[in-house]
Amino acid sequence: MCLPRSTPRLTALTAPHPPATAGADPAAPQAATGSRRRRLWDLPGAAHCPVVGVCLPIQALRRLVDRLNGPRPQADDYALHCSVVADCRQRSAVAEALQRELDRRYALPLRHAAQAKTTEALAAWWDAALHGHDQAAGQSLAGAFWATLTHPRCTPALEDCVLGHMHMLQHQAGMATRIDMDRLEALIDENAVLGRALGAAQARHQQLAAEHQQRQAAHQAEAMQLRARLMAQDLQLAQLREAQAALEAAVPGLAARSKLVAENAAQADRIQQLERQCLQARHEAERAQRLVATLASQLQAERSGSAAAEAETDQDSPAAGSDADPPTTPVRLDNQAVLCVGGRASAVPLYRLIIERSGARFIHHDGGERDSSARLDATLAAADLVICQTGCVSHNAYWRVKDHCKRTGKRCVFVETPSSAGLKRALVQLAPACGTGPAVDAPPATPAATDG
Repeated sequence: MCLPRSTPRLTALTAPHPPATAGADPAAPQAATGSRRRRLWDLPGAAHCPVVGVCLPIQALRRLVDRLNGPRPQADDYALHCSVVADCRQRSAVAEALQRELDRRYALPLRHAAQAKTTEALAAWWDAALHGHDQAAGQSLAGAFWATLTHPRCTPALEDCVLGHMHMLQHQAGMATRIDMDRLEALIDENAVLGRALGAAQARHQQLAAEHQQRQAAHQAEAMQLRARLMAQDLQLAQLREAQAALEAAVPGLAARSKLVAENAAQADRIQQLERQCLQARHEAERAQRLVATLASQLQAERSGSAAAEAETDQDSPAAGSDADPPTTPVRLDNQAVLCVGGRASAVPLYRLIIERSGARFIHHDGGERDSSARLDATLAAADLVICQTGCVSHNAYWRVKDHCKRTGKRCVFVETPSSAGLKRALVQLAPACGTGPAVDAPPATPAATDG
């Protein structure tokens, strides 16, 4: 903003001027040697313009001129400035009034500058004011400019330096003003954009506020409905309690009777459960008796050495050669699905062969040993005829088969001892149900249990 401070520069500014020669211009300024401050009209013409423009605001200058010359048609700032600068070139009423106004306005900087008794001290004080070193003492740049130019120790060299500094500062101030104006225009544009964005945001906020109010009103209405419903339920509950109290008062021992009814229902359920368990135990006992009888007959057959009885009760595999079936009339169960429940796992291929020879489709379930009991219901639903070998099924599977056949009316034959001969006899019994006529299986024998 100004030239750097250096000793050579200060030396050049404060060096004494050479003595005036005979051919020198008598109007040229000379080095001040007295103690009298220079007046405004004593300054060179180049100093009037920056002094008037920098040291006094344009409004204060306009008031000063109007007070001296009276109100006059409004002139622009530039014309007023040029008129005052012209009046300051000589001692005039305007120049004297401006001198008094500047001395009054900048009395403090003038007192500070009066402490400089030499040109070097004045130059150092101006440099400190120019760089803002003396702002704490109440110094201002305009006041320092006026005090330095009117100081009696201000030499022409120092005067030129001060005027040059102020000239460059005016240029920089103009440039800063232009930059500020550009920045102001950019800020105005940005403010317009932000204002539009703010308006849109306010509109959205108002819309959201309206939607929130609508939702709040709906929630309040729903809450009132729920509160009314709750009050109605409370009223109904109170009425029911009053009716219950009246009923209890009208029928003595109602609570005890209700308790007895509940206990009777529980006892009935318990009796039904025990009867079912008793029935199951009875069937288990009958099954055990049949099994004991079967084992006794098998033992007797083994002791007598009867090959036919042994093949009927013990042997299921055709490879053993002991299950020799006598000639039978062929049994035809075409297009029928025969379910075989139970039986030895090793004899399942033999069961399949016998059933498929009759033209039927073979379905097997092991009776709950490996296959799930729940799967038995689906298997029963898919079968047309059922053969249940009771000696190799669980109690649960037995009752499932029996209940299903009774409920659906399917033909079912129960065989106590699993064997190929018993399976053939069961097929003979199932043949009439299919409309194929009776079949003969020699020697004829009746299965242990039959349930249609």
